[in-house]
Amino acid sequence: MERKVTWETYDAEQLEKLEKLNLEYRNFLDNGKTERECIDTIVNTIETEGYQELESLIKEGKKLAAGDKVYSVCMNKSIVMFRIGEKPMAEGMNILGAHIDSPRIDVKQNPLYEEGGFAYLDTHYYGGVKKYQWVALPLALHGVVVKKDGTTIEMNIGENEDDPVFFVSDLLIHLAGEQMEKKASKVIEGEALDLIIGSKPIKFAAEEEQDKDKDKEQAKEAIKAGILDILKETYDMEEEDFLSAELEIVPAGKTREAGFDRSLLLGYGQDDRVCAFTSMRAMLDVEKIEKTLCCILVDKEEIGSVGATGMHSRFFENAVAEVMNLTGEYSELNVRRCLARSAMLSSDVSAGFDPSYASCFEKKNAAFVGKGMVFNKFTGSRGKSGSNDANAEYIAYLRKLLDEKGIVYQTAELGKVDVGGGGTIAYILAEYGMNVIDSGVAVLNMHAPWEATSKADVYETYRGYMVFAEGAGM
Repeated sequence: MERKVTWETYDAEQLEKLEKLNLEYRNFLDNGKTERECIDTIVNTIETEGYQELESLIKEGKKLAAGDKVYSVCMNKSIVMFRIGEKPMAEGMNILGAHIDSPRIDVKQNPLYEEGGFAYLDTHYYGGVKKYQWVALPLALHGVVVKKDGTTIEMNIGENEDDPVFFVSDLLIHLAGEQMEKKASKVIEGEALDLIIGSKPIKFAAEEEQDKDKDKEQAKEAIKAGILDILKETYDMEEEDFLSAELEIVPAGKTREAGFDRSLLLGYGQDDRVCAFTSMRAMLDVEKIEKTLCCILVDKEEIGSVGATGMHSRFFENAVAEVMNLTGEYSELNVRRCLARSAMLSSDVSAGFDPSYASCFEKKNAAFVGKGMVFNKFTGSRGKSGSNDANAEYIAYLRKLLDEKGIVYQTAELGKVDVGGGGTIAYILAEYGMNVIDSGVAVLNMHAPWEATSKADVYETYRGYMVFAEGAGM
């Protein structure tokens, strides 16, 4: 089947809208390099569009009606948004769902040490990464430190031009003969991904002659002491405060346009913030809906959707129950009916066909960059292990819906059958009995520090989500 080149379908007005949307998307990526930063950015955006916090409405005893907009945040890392439709919620919702966590390097709880003239932070990588891609790059430090008195210290170091950056060192090629013989998975070991954060020793001045021995002892870790002095002066932070910190190491720098024609975007965290942004934007921009519209943006997908902020938690289900209670529809049975009768686009990225690695793809069933919104009927690995597998009736419904509005889309699998695979949050929502299919944007360099997408695919996926949001359901 022939796939359209999305760029060729746009007129001048649409191209202008495309560029405007992608500029907003770039800002979203740059302002949300961690889950917490994403949530802050999203909340600031949706509150200007009239969304109210669900917990506040519950306390005030307010009721919800068609047209009302509410949201609920879980531990500053996940969010669910609702726009109440004309039809009862028990008839089901249209749901857009994505994740906002991305592969990265995390700082351990007892991280600070000195060795060989450098101060380091000990780390543990998060999600599926090629470890060798993270060395010899300018890196930034983002996150929070929470002190025992409850004070929260926010960190964002390495993004401004006058900020220092950090890095993980690599072995020089002149001495790397043995290293070059190793498998790619062993070239850089996980414990070798420690972050260099300084090299200048602090000066100790003894007040009295008898303090010289103590001064010499302190000087043994003078570089570490210098870092602690900076942390104390800048953030009022002690070494023990690392115990209650969540610090993430991400590539430093902004998302950039790529190519002479500026048709691509190169930036960190596009898996899956490209789908999170387009889902949120579609929810804000859609004009008229019949069914209640819901957008779920969650944490922890890259490590199995576990924990209180992952899709496996009851956060989403509890929020649905609370919203139905405020609309006057709540009962256990109505909640079950609502979830079972819902339809969802599990908005996650797909592997874009890369001609440099064509042997890993089955070309007829690959996603191509620049050829529109991607549907993955199933993900999983090899024999569809761990996969949601959307039914034919649901796909036919979506085909009709999108074709009527002229949306450019394609279908794909994640590489050749026996080459690998991956998963999304789709199978978790499918457990409620609702119709779910994976859909999103084709990405090159997935899970690398810098990932690439097509501006046209970002715009077309946004348009596709808008059409889905307006749909009356099967």
